[in-house]
Amino acid sequence: MNPLNKIREHGQSIWLDLLDREIMDTGKLQSLIDEDDLRGMTSNPSIFEKAITGSSDYDDDIAELAKKTDNNSAIFFDMAISDIQRAADIFKPVFDKTNGKDGFVSLEVSPYLARDTDGTIEQVRDLWKRVNRKNVMIKIPGTAQGLPAIRECLREGMNINVTLLFGLPRYREITEAFMGGLEDRLKEGHSIKDIASVASFFLSRIDVMVDPMLKKKDADSLVGKVAIASAKMAYQIYLEMIGSDRFKKLEAEGAQRQRVLWASTSTKDPSFSDVLYVETLIGKDTINTLPMETIDAFRDHGKVNDTLTEGIDDAKKTLKELKETGIDLDEITQKLEDEGIQKFNDAYEKLLKSIAEQRRK
Repeated sequence: MNPLNKIREHGQSIWLDLLDREIMDTGKLQSLIDEDDLRGMTSNPSIFEKAITGSSDYDDDIAELAKKTDNNSAIFFDMAISDIQRAADIFKPVFDKTNGKDGFVSLEVSPYLARDTDGTIEQVRDLWKRVNRKNVMIKIPGTAQGLPAIRECLREGMNINVTLLFGLPRYREITEAFMGGLEDRLKEGHSIKDIASVASFFLSRIDVMVDPMLKKKDADSLVGKVAIASAKMAYQIYLEMIGSDRFKKLEAEGAQRQRVLWASTSTKDPSFSDVLYVETLIGKDTINTLPMETIDAFRDHGKVNDTLTEGIDDAKKTLKELKETGIDLDEITQKLEDEGIQKFNDAYEKLLKSIAEQRRK
């Protein structure tokens, strides 16, 4: 049996970390849904930058939209919304079949807003209204400034994908914002049944930053283990949340669980298995969003077992030993958040320059 189909039996959904027109035009996306049980799709500024600058698929749209506006950002979001709507329509049967649990496509707010609470809320409202699809999530970065925006947008009944999440203390705050937003909505007499949300943990980047530091300290036994240990502890926080009286009250009112989503799961270190961040994190109520090469690799040689709740004591030990080496994981994850925002800003800037260049042509 295709390992990608088998993973579903363990309560995990596979989403694709890619969105471009080619995958929709060629029917490739539909075949991934039909043959590999693909359950959703995510986009981000880097993904759109590659799609728009790496092909001529968007040239006619840019030429057409440039007649109406000279705002490059407005041109980008017009094209992105059109792609997201199309992808959401392709995934609509998955959304219907799973009763609104899967079949989602995610669109991110401008990375320039990562530290701007009010600007984020305003743009989420705008994108949600314009996309106008029940199976879309709007991505809000899990920054300190993103927390009140997450709570407010959930209160208003929008589907939210919390992105750029690296650290465990921040994840606890995200669960608070999630439950708080649903409680606020209930107090106002509104239904919380159809609101979907996920919390997206970025994994491989943790190891990319920590591993060289560990090697310098001769702590090679911890190399390649920190991100997975961190993810396993995040899942323990998730289990704590859904087991709490506070969440049980919300669930009784029809609340959906805010699933954890593993992101940044392509292996960056060639000495590790190319399916490391898939095989080690399979568990109930989770999502793994994979780039195309990781989907192909897992289909080819992935092993499927319930691994997410295995080795919890080892995970605790890894994080304890990390601390003993003098490496502060909270400091690392804050640095990764800052870098992540910068990377998305750079990609977005490149994207806007490319659109400006096309307009000039």
